[in-house]
Amino acid sequence: RAIVADPKLVLADEPTGNLDKKAADEIMELLLAVNRRGNTVLLVTHEQRYADLCGRKVEISGGRI
Repeated sequence: RAIVADPKLVLADEPTGNLDKKAADEIMELLLAVNRRGNTVLLVTHEQRYADLCGRKVEISGGRI
């Protein structure tokens, strides 16, 4: 629902958290497509495979950036 209005910024906190792999992959592709259109997507995830798809990554580990 958040991307229907073509927002400049999408905040996605664990958007794939409770999904099966196929649905999660589809959501990630959708978010990547939104980003390719020029919109900013801030994604929070524990899934390394999805973080690796992103153009820029900021990692927090042990309370450190």
